Amino acid sequence: MAAYWAIISPQMPLASGTHVGPYEITGAIGAGGMGEVYRAHDPKLGRDVAIKVLPEAFAGDAARMARFQREAKVLASLDHPNIATIHGLEESGGTRALVMQLVEGPTLADRIKQGPIPVDEAVRIARQIADALEYAHERGIVHRDLKPANIKVAADDTVKILDFGLAKALEGDPSSIDISTSPTISRMATQQGVLLGTAAYMSPEQAKAKPVDRRADIWAFGCVLYEMLTGKQTFTGETVTDTLASLIKEEPDWKALPAATPMRVRVLLQRCLQKDPKQRLRDIGDARISMDEVLSGAPEPAAGGSQPANRRLWLATGFGGLLLGAAGAALAVWVLKPSSAPVKPVTRFTITLPQGQRLAGLDWRAVALSPDGSELAYVATTQGGGAQQQIYLRRMDTGEDRPIAGTEGGYSPFFSPDGRWIGFFANGELKKIAVSGGVAQGLGGSSLPRGGSWGSQGTIAFAPVLSVIMQVPDAGGTARPLTRLMTGETGHYWPEFLPDGKRVLFFSLTGHAGIDVQPVGSDEPRSLIQGPISTMPTYATSGHLIYAQGGNLMAVPFDPDRLDVRGEGVPVVQGVAQSASGGGPAQYSVSASGSLVYLPGGISGLQSKLVWVSRNGKEEPLGAPVTDYYQPRLSPDGRRVAIDVTEKAGAVQVELYDFSRDTLSRLTFEGTTNQYPTWTPDGKRITFMSPTQGVQEVFWQLANGGGGREQLTSGKTTSVVPFSWSPDGQTLAGITVAPPNAPHIFVMRLSDRKMQPFLQNQAATFEDAPQFSPDGHWMAYASDETGRREIYVQPYPDQGGKWQISTDGGNEPQWNRNGREIFYRDGDKMMAVDITTQPGFAAGKPHELFEGNYLKNSSGYARPNYDVSPDGQRFLMIKAIDEGQAAPAHINVVLNWTEELKRLVPMGK
Repeated sequence: MAAYWAIISPQMPLASGTHVGPYEITGAIGAGGMGEVYRAHDPKLGRDVAIKVLPEAFAGDAARMARFQREAKVLASLDHPNIATIHGLEESGGTRALVMQLVEGPTLADRIKQGPIPVDEAVRIARQIADALEYAHERGIVHRDLKPANIKVAADDTVKILDFGLAKALEGDPSSIDISTSPTISRMATQQGVLLGTAAYMSPEQAKAKPVDRRADIWAFGCVLYEMLTGKQTFTGETVTDTLASLIKEEPDWKALPAATPMRVRVLLQRCLQKDPKQRLRDIGDARISMDEVLSGAPEPAAGGSQPANRRLWLATGFGGLLLGAAGAALAVWVLKPSSAPVKPVTRFTITLPQGQRLAGLDWRAVALSPDGSELAYVATTQGGGAQQQIYLRRMDTGEDRPIAGTEGGYSPFFSPDGRWIGFFANGELKKIAVSGGVAQGLGGSSLPRGGSWGSQGTIAFAPVLSVIMQVPDAGGTARPLTRLMTGETGHYWPEFLPDGKRVLFFSLTGHAGIDVQPVGSDEPRSLIQGPISTMPTYATSGHLIYAQGGNLMAVPFDPDRLDVRGEGVPVVQGVAQSASGGGPAQYSVSASGSLVYLPGGISGLQSKLVWVSRNGKEEPLGAPVTDYYQPRLSPDGRRVAIDVTEKAGAVQVELYDFSRDTLSRLTFEGTTNQYPTWTPDGKRITFMSPTQGVQEVFWQLANGGGGREQLTSGKTTSVVPFSWSPDGQTLAGITVAPPNAPHIFVMRLSDRKMQPFLQNQAATFEDAPQFSPDGHWMAYASDETGRREIYVQPYPDQGGKWQISTDGGNEPQWNRNGREIFYRDGDKMMAVDITTQPGFAAGKPHELFEGNYLKNSSGYARPNYDVSPDGQRFLMIKAIDEGQAAPAHINVVLNWTEELKRLVPMGK
């Protein structure tokens, strides 16, 4: 639980029950370098706080307090996951309070008291400290009092640095520290332990009362890292004077470093602890890079290398450096022995996206590691007006992030086997682009793709929605089926080639809702994993099949030659972000080199509510319960709503909400998935889509719940999606989905129940959302025939003419029931166009009614995810209840994860 710091200035100790503003003191915590600390409670927000009491001399100095307030405003600009953030400054009755985030848990000093910290753990902690310092230094802020006691470390090794910049804020001197007046030193002059705890981390220039800059933090960082590795302070003495003399005159005991300390860490420590600041490491970002190189398992540099800077450093260290070089050389010889195969250490850390970036495209795969693990592709947006998502590339060795030009609107990235190309999807098309940059190349249309994989045989597999896995040459060409739907299956998703590129893993939707594998060129899949819903398969080079199940990563030994699993799946990573929808994506990626990246979270079904929105944007909530809603459809009389509701297990059912009774009740019970409801014009029946015999078909059922469902269509090899009934209730308009062909619009008369094509434009990737006009003489629909989805109208049943309704992109068309207006959505905007049909058809200029963050159609079809009241004055919208929450900005990384996997799930004999 997060707590908060507040710095105040009373004259005497605070007793329990004392109130400081809204905070109630509940007890003493201890003493710090800048005052006593008390625990308190904020009753308004129900959170704990800590009250740090300032020295009396400071509180009575008006000039110092004014400087402190100015500095506090600067410190409040710090926003980094490894820095305790300042949230506000209070002043009440002479009391000034600084509110700052604090993570509960032991300090790094507490951890070190238990003994030296293992090298890999110390490097992970140091990497986070360096990242935080780099962030602050880039903004001109120096900590000035970095030490283990000011660093909190959670159980998962997450770091929070406390009191950032407070030393300067309390001193008010922008250039130096005067030991005689330093609040850290002078306040604690009679408390030798606390004083020594600060003096031991002072840089030589601080100890000499000379001007300091960020290089003082770099020195302190070196002291902290040294202490983590050795379990003892870098410089010590019986008194403060002895300690300061030691750090000015003596060298650290380099022999105390553990033998396993990587050469990069040894060199880094020597560069950080150069007494002359001009010879010291210039930028803490270089330390972060060194930590990343260690964590990524990069080859160790040879001792006494050819780089001039390294040669100067080794010479400067004298005899201790020579000993260190000899030890490093001996270690290098041992590592390079052919007979030795040391196990690479498993290391964990978190990537924080650059400021303003947030992960996006979470309805598809949002992260992908290159085969060698050196690069990470991720989908993100950048804060700012009109920013759209695109794919970014991060170098794992340097931490450099850059957007990939040409991937705007892209999602579901995946790498080529050689790591030189990235495949992705954008605007209904499969594309590829070189990692080094260039123009994105289109490889053909893909209807609502559910994943892609690039095989070693020059083939890309991709998965259109409600379809078999398709394959296309990576140089471009004709797409053709790779798999075949079996009885009871409605789609094959998330393809993943095995290393030889001759077999493909995939998720089978419906059926047994599990993992299958199939050789390329064969139509006989083999079932590997069966329910509960198991999805997103990946082969790990450790010999394991990895898949997602219930928000966890599962692993089972897998023989890629015999194509069989051995034993039962075992949870190996818990709490991985995964969509609650059946077969929904889990956000993880495993490289061929054995590393893992994932987004934490677990199963997440979208919680939403129904709201009325007037034409001017005024919102009014309904009494319907909060759940996962989709595709609302008002009954002809406007008294009920038929709507998709996604259940926790991922199944979707049609439910009815009754306005007068304020009740939500389930309508469909047969089958695991029934969705996309459409009322018949008389309000007696509801039409919906449901899987059968390997495809999606249209059924209908009495709206009063009586009787069972009846099948209306027989697509046989194509899936059918219902959209709209003609006003006489005799003709159904919908679309057929038969990959690799684009969806096309059909009409079916009840008299013979035969589907007849209405529109099938070969220039369009999508042509869908057919909506009969209230008089039945016109058909509105959406098409991307121009390269951008727009709304069009054609006469019905004749097709003599076509009119474009939207002018700047449009989706989800709906008619006003008076027939004189068409509504559609353009992003978050609800648009309206006046329509006249006599003496001929004419459309007015589109105009905006309102704009709001309401759920749009996420399936890729243009089927409206809203409805319009019978009088055309209100819109029934779906609103996410978590719309104010920030999208994730952190990615968890586990280097050499497959080494851990071998221990967790042994291969056996």
